[in-house]
Amino acid sequence: MGPKLKKEKPDSKAKLAKQKVTYEEAVPVSMESVGHPEIFPLVLTTKTQEIFSCRAEEDVTEEHPNKLIKKEDIIQDLRNRAGISDFHPVKKIVMEYPGEELLVVYDKEFKYGQSFYLIGTEEAKESILNPPVEQEDTEEVKESVEEVYVYKPPIPKPWVSLGSEKEIEEESVQESTVRAKYKISRKRRQFGAPIKFGDLNASSVKENYIECTAYVDKNYTIKQLEKDIGIQMIPVLKDEHTQTQWKYPRNAAIQYVPREFSKEERNNLLQSKDLQDFLNSVSLSVEVALQQNEIMNVFIDDWKALAEEETTFGDKTDSHLKEYQSFTDLHNIKEKTITCICWHPTIYGLIAVSIAERLSYEDRVQFSGRLLLQPSLILFWSFSDPIHPQLMLQSPEDIICFQFCPSNPNIIAGGCINGQIVLWDISAYAERIVNIKGSGGASKKAVLKPIFLLEPDSNKESLYVRHAAVSSIEHGHKKIITDIHWLADNFELNRMGYVFENRSGISCQLVTCSIDCTIYFWDIRPTRPPPTPVDKKKEETVEVPHDVPPTFLHLDLTWRPLIKITLAKNGTTLDHCPVKVSLRDDYLHYQAQVLKDNQTLQQKAQIAGEDAYQNLESGLTKILKPMEDYNTKFFVGTEDGEVIYTDWRMERDHDSGRLTSQKPLNRYLVHDGSIHTVQRSPFYNDIVLTIGGWNVAIWKEGVPQGPLLQSSCSSKRYTAGHWSLTRAGVFFVGKEDGYIDIWDLLEKTHEPAQTQNICITSITYITPWMIASKQQFVAIADNYGTLHILEIPWTLSHPSANEVQSVNNYFDREVSHLRYTEKRKEIREKERAEMQLESERKKVKVFQKSREQLEAELKISYEEYLDLEKQILGNLGVVPDTDRIPSSFRDLLL
Repeated sequence: MGPKLKKEKPDSKAKLAKQKVTYEEAVPVSMESVGHPEIFPLVLTTKTQEIFSCRAEEDVTEEHPNKLIKKEDIIQDLRNRAGISDFHPVKKIVMEYPGEELLVVYDKEFKYGQSFYLIGTEEAKESILNPPVEQEDTEEVKESVEEVYVYKPPIPKPWVSLGSEKEIEEESVQESTVRAKYKISRKRRQFGAPIKFGDLNASSVKENYIECTAYVDKNYTIKQLEKDIGIQMIPVLKDEHTQTQWKYPRNAAIQYVPREFSKEERNNLLQSKDLQDFLNSVSLSVEVALQQNEIMNVFIDDWKALAEEETTFGDKTDSHLKEYQSFTDLHNIKEKTITCICWHPTIYGLIAVSIAERLSYEDRVQFSGRLLLQPSLILFWSFSDPIHPQLMLQSPEDIICFQFCPSNPNIIAGGCINGQIVLWDISAYAERIVNIKGSGGASKKAVLKPIFLLEPDSNKESLYVRHAAVSSIEHGHKKIITDIHWLADNFELNRMGYVFENRSGISCQLVTCSIDCTIYFWDIRPTRPPPTPVDKKKEETVEVPHDVPPTFLHLDLTWRPLIKITLAKNGTTLDHCPVKVSLRDDYLHYQAQVLKDNQTLQQKAQIAGEDAYQNLESGLTKILKPMEDYNTKFFVGTEDGEVIYTDWRMERDHDSGRLTSQKPLNRYLVHDGSIHTVQRSPFYNDIVLTIGGWNVAIWKEGVPQGPLLQSSCSSKRYTAGHWSLTRAGVFFVGKEDGYIDIWDLLEKTHEPAQTQNICITSITYITPWMIASKQQFVAIADNYGTLHILEIPWTLSHPSANEVQSVNNYFDREVSHLRYTEKRKEIREKERAEMQLESERKKVKVFQKSREQLEAELKISYEEYLDLEKQILGNLGVVPDTDRIPSSFRDLLL
């Protein structure tokens, strides 16, 4: 028997088909986001330029940038060089182009990002080669020569009455009474006569003072009822003239001498009966008023008067955190730690945690083979079952950070340890965590209930959920993603970093940072709408597993960042390593937690629907409205303990024409270790909390002098932190020894208000959440993989009457103190400089003295010496001898 033929494995065919489909469906990058979908940037190497005779600054220049290339030549080049050809990214555009020649334009200023760009449509090519402006000008010239415009004035038409003037006359107001007329005149000889002013008493001289007091006329006490009056829209115009300007006469008097009673009038007034009756009538009310102002209850309890209204919940004297529940997975969390915690935005009692291997970098490299066999998960825990997780989200690598989408809680984005971003869509598993009840038809609203209200038998088995998309390894981060944030649903960014209005109302962009010295902005929408297939025979479908939703299939392994930001250090070629990022819109996210606006989140999820993210590409073609007053600056915490304030908008380099990141606006070195918390306050959008190393700092945006509050170094290193959601002056800080510090700025500002032990190992993450108006929890994760749910006491969860205003006043005082110290530093520097100048001037004066001045000073000092010597010898009884002075010196003195 002959040898058996080897059969091809079905898996290899499937892989080839999948590669072929992805190869053909690769979408070239166009300038659709800028408003030019027909332009495709190209990178033409020197060899390609020589082949097609389009060498820069030789064949094509800035004055003549256009170059026509035959379609057959480009197809032949694609066949010869295949993937090496520079036209390979636009192969699909070339194959589907209807014309015989394609237009390639030389872009010297890198307007669209590369040195060349290809025109993808025949209409755009014709508009570039034959601009329509010149043709219109020539046609207008011809028309102007042939036809001469003659002005024809409009002919007035006679007015035709339709009876409206009669209605106006009937409804117009006609005066029934005749107006009174007065005529005032003076004699001719009194015109221009001099006027003499004098002092008169208005009470004594009645002739020169006329007073017209107002009074109520009893004849006109009838109230006016409503009237139906028709008035003309335009009042009747009248043109009247007068010889002089009429001014309204007014009586005015100034009393500059006080009026006093005489002694007789005073005595008569004090002895009058009217005054006595008046004092007797008001004395009782005055006495009561004085007693109310001066007398107080001395037996009142001031503490009870200051306290708030008593309620049936909680004990105000208890200020310690009480453990409510703990979660530990006995199967999947061995030798692992919790890296991030997120409460579900709409379902109470549901919390998600990400777990990662508790290994160093060297151990991770050594055991990389074993790590590939173990799943990397995000676990969903419920209060009803502390042992079995409800859902398990699978990822290719360990998740360091993740976050729910603010528009749709079923969409989750996470950052991996290898630099990739993972997206999950748990819409298909919503029935497991949410029970939707509806009776009597679909018109009634769905009621969301937490899973701990369901039957316990439905939550015994946990489900594994595969990811929907993973970002590209080549174009993403090269190291660990340390922080991830969704952008708000009211704006979106372009490639330059400028802010535009988001008309879709769905969060479709997010930002990540990594220790590879980069900050990336991502967009989950496709770059352009999918092309409609021409031939159904050539169309091939990709086989997608049944358990993977097709929501983000267009992003899988091809997802690239929209904006790349690097933070350069001053004076060096190195860059800062960002660890945490705080955007201005994070304030809105934390504020939503405080307001508990769950109905809004549910409405957004219902409006978005199931296929909302698949239909977002249609909005890219619309012209967006820019938001010029939006603040694009944000805070960044680095691995070296530096706090940086910078701008995410890109600027174009004048030399190369490429987009580059802006330099940091402010840089502060306050922390003595890596920063792990950069968070805005839920009550103030310009207050930021940073925790790193062994200290804590609070910053105010717009105050470049430094931090408002900087704590002293702690005995143990800080590892986690978070603001309180209900109290403006309270925040929690976790330490490496398992203790948690609770700061209360209204009680103490130099040290924590209290310290409490939570576990025996270091705390890795802290996140508070409001379950109800009278109940608030805080989730604390430790390094051993245990999730602790603690109940926050009444004193730490319920604010005082004016706590927000009091804390704001404290921040304002610290700002004024910083500005005062800054001014004092400037004044001290000026004083120091003036003192140095004065000392230098004195030195110069000493050296500039003349010989006569030196001799005079020397003579005076020698005379003082002689007087002292004479006094001493006189006290000793010895007669001084003046002849012993040297003659040379005596002559010098004389």
